[in-house]
Amino acid sequence: CTASHNPKEYNGYKAYWDDGAQLVPPHDTNVIAEVEKIASVDDVKFTGGEKNITIVGKEVDDAFIAMAKSLSVYPEVISKQKDLKIVYTPIHGTGIKLVPGVLKAFGFENVTIVSEQEQPDGNFPTVHYPNPEEKETMSIGLNKARELDADILLGTDPDADRVGIGVKDNHGEWVLMNGNQTAVLAFNYLLEARKTKGINQPNDMVITTIVTTGMIDGLAKANDVTCYRVLTGFKWIAEMIRKKEGKENYIVGGEESFGLMIGDKIRDKDAVSAVALLCEMAAYEKEKGRTLFEKLIDLYVRFGFYKEDLISITKKGMDGQAQIAAMMESYRSNPPKTINGSAVTQVLDYDLQLGTDPASGKTWKIDLPKSNVLQFVTEDGSIISARPSGTEPKIKFYFSIREKLEKPEDFDRVNKELDQKIKAIIADMKL
Repeated sequence: CTASHNPKEYNGYKAYWDDGAQLVPPHDTNVIAEVEKIASVDDVKFTGGEKNITIVGKEVDDAFIAMAKSLSVYPEVISKQKDLKIVYTPIHGTGIKLVPGVLKAFGFENVTIVSEQEQPDGNFPTVHYPNPEEKETMSIGLNKARELDADILLGTDPDADRVGIGVKDNHGEWVLMNGNQTAVLAFNYLLEARKTKGINQPNDMVITTIVTTGMIDGLAKANDVTCYRVLTGFKWIAEMIRKKEGKENYIVGGEESFGLMIGDKIRDKDAVSAVALLCEMAAYEKEKGRTLFEKLIDLYVRFGFYKEDLISITKKGMDGQAQIAAMMESYRSNPPKTINGSAVTQVLDYDLQLGTDPASGKTWKIDLPKSNVLQFVTEDGSIISARPSGTEPKIKFYFSIREKLEKPEDFDRVNKELDQKIKAIIADMKL
C-alpha cells in the first residue's frame, strides 16, 4: 500500500500477478470488475483465510540481499574502492530498512546516512515533495555530500523504487543527474561489462519506454543487444520480459522517471538494488580516475549528445480535464507540419496505434497497447511527446534532442546550445 511520492490521498494497493509483475490486461480489468461488484465495504468478509497469510520474516530480507549482491559486475573493484564516500538519504521513506544492508553486503564501508531524513515519517517534515527528481528534496543530501567531499549522493523515494543521484560535474560542482542520464550509465555499464567478460549472448535484450532517451538504442546496437520500447510504466517492461521468457535474455530495463529494473528477479522498478549498482559504477569509474559525469560525457562523444526535458501543464477540475482532452484532440486532428523550423517526418499516435509519414501519407501499425500518447519526430532527430497524466490533472510534454559532440572540451558549449534549442521548441509550440 503506497502513495509513493504523491500526496497521501493517492494511497493505493499495488496488485501483482504470479510472475511478480504488476497486473496488465486482461487481468487488471478482470480484477476491477470483481471490485465493482461490491456494493458496500460491509459485504467484504475479513475473517477466514488466515492459513493463507504468510508473515514476511528476515529470511526474505536475506534472500533479497543475496539476489542484489548477485547483480554485482566487478566485485573486485569494490574491494579496491571500499572507502568510496557514499552519502545516502531515504527521504523519510522505507529505503532505510534495506539500502544500508545491501551496500554493506556489496562491500562498501564508508556510507553516511543523512540524519535529518533518516527516520521513516509519512509527513516528510524536511521536504515539500518527497521526490528525488526534485532539487529541493535532495538539497540536504547535496549539502552533506559537499561537506564530506563525497563521491556520490543517492536518494530514494518513499517506497524505495526510484533513485536519484548526485555527482560532481566536469567542473567539480555537485549536480543532480536526471533519469535519462542515470539509465544511460547503468545500461552502458552492464552491457559493456558483459561484452568485456565474454558473457554476452546473441539473445540479450534491454527494455525501455517510448519517452525515454533514444541514446539507449545506440548503446544497445553497439553491444549487439536488442532494445525493445514499451509504454510508460514498469508493468509493460515486465510484460515484455514474460513474453520473451525462454527465448530472449533480459539484462536491464529503465525509464526516464528515475526507475531501474536490473535483472529479472524483481519484476518492478527497485531502488535498493539500483543504489548498490550505481555505487559500484562510481567505484569502477573512480578506479579509472574519473567520475560518472565524465564517463557520461565520453558516451556523448561516442553516441551523440542527447538532451531531454519535461514540462507539466496543470489543468485542475472538470474544465481542466476538458482542456487537456481538447489539446490532445487538436494535436491529433491537426498535427504540426514543422517544429522549430524542422519538418515533422513521423506522427505516432499510440491511441490509434498508428504511425504516419506526413510527406508521403504512408501509415503503419504501432504494435503496442492503446495509450493516449502522441509523438512528433522531426527531420533533425528531435522527438516531442504529449501525454496526459494518468494520476494527476496534468498534461506532460517530453522533449528529446541531440547534437554531435566532437570532444569532451566542447561539452559546455553544446550543452548551452541544446538548452536554447529546447526553449525554442517550447516557444514554437506555444507551451
